[in-house]
Amino acid sequence: MPDQDIPGGAQVLGIVERAYRGAVEKQFFDVLYMSVELHRQLGGMDILLRGPAVTCALRGAETGPLLLGGRLLDTLGDQGRDLRALIDSGVRVFVQEEDLTDLGLGPADLVDAAVRPVTSAQLADWWPRYRMVGFL
Repeated sequence: MPDQDIPGGAQVLGIVERAYRGAVEKQFFDVLYMSVELHRQLGGMDILLRGPAVTCALRGAETGPLLLGGRLLDTLGDQGRDLRALIDSGVRVFVQEEDLTDLGLGPADLVDAAVRPVTSAQLADWWPRYRMVGFL
């Protein structure tokens, strides 16, 4: 991957380590859903999924309904849908390559070719080019 591609015009790098899909109280809002609006408000944003959050970018990952005491809860957030919305809105999505490899997975397991694996060494070079780097 050519280094001149990354980072491009994005002002902010948002790092997601635990993309908690939300509980009953937060069923309509999670970090990926929020990132679409942050991208708009901050003048461009890239997202890095690392740690357990890399699973948000896997092909075939589903958010199924929960059965709570006999009651079906089927209104929880859909991280796959939110990830696609991020990509469609121009957010570049990266996954930490080492974390993907630790799970025995590779680029072919990612939901979309637009989701790109990057190494820790690449990221260390990119951080100073962003106006802001933050954990979401």
